[in-house]
Amino acid sequence: MILNKPANVVYAMQALESYRLTDLRSYNNAYKIGINSVGSRFEEYIKDLLTGQFYQNDPQRDAALSNNYAWLGNPNFPPDAIARGGDAFEIKKHEGAPSIIALNSSPPRDKLYSDDSRITEDCRNSMGSGRNSVDLFYIVGSVKGGIVNNIYFVQGTCYAARRDIYNNIEKRVSNAIRQSIQNQGISLSKTKEIARVNNADPLGRASLRIRGMWQIKHPAVAFSQIAPPEPEKKFFAYAIMEKEKYETIGIVPNDSNYRIQVKDKKCQDPNNGAEFKEAVVMEVSW
Repeated sequence: MILNKPANVVYAMQALESYRLTDLRSYNNAYKIGINSVGSRFEEYIKDLLTGQFYQNDPQRDAALSNNYAWLGNPNFPPDAIARGGDAFEIKKHEGAPSIIALNSSPPRDKLYSDDSRITEDCRNSMGSGRNSVDLFYIVGSVKGGIVNNIYFVQGTCYAARRDIYNNIEKRVSNAIRQSIQNQGISLSKTKEIARVNNADPLGRASLRIRGMWQIKHPAVAFSQIAPPEPEKKFFAYAIMEKEKYETIGIVPNDSNYRIQVKDKKCQDPNNGAEFKEAVVMEVSW
């Protein structure tokens, strides 16, 4: 595999097929990644996959990550990574049956925007000058007992609606809650959350924070018609993206070295269920 582009989803699918490594304990031991948490191991495993390969030692890996990524994440702020001159990635480890993915206080994102108030200034700068937005991929993996059973790589514009849709809902809900609280004669405090009440007890020791907690259907549910789960297999992975995006990242060579299925599909437009987007679904399984 010739690697001449920054970290991306096509590289990840090729690496999955080439290495067939899904045991995070083996990954931790074989590639000297000294991480104890399964969640952190999965995130670092994905970051390696997106570069198209794994690394034998820390100096080699550090150099590769620096070459491939402009941003490697902050535990308290999105996203988890941004490829150098490329896409942003939100990485989610999921356990149990696929149903809902928790997004916490951040609404679903179709893209990562430079004016997003939830990202840091350093992250914003890493996007590059003149880039008002970058494409974003949600990467959702099912991990049980340290074994990765499946991974979905989904482009945000196939998964989530425009940001103004979520922002308008959050604003309307926040205004309604604040008005209701004020109607009860309770004083509100200034906050970026939905609402906040300080001095909730006689001594002013307690406060009430009201936060929005967003969630989204697991890709296995949201895209069951074009990327159905395959529980009978040891492992499977899907990459779902707009056709134009796939052609931009780089088409998988049509030869025997890559046993990756690539199919043209149509997915519903998240902004209008009556419309469909031209999409590509990549699949790796064994």
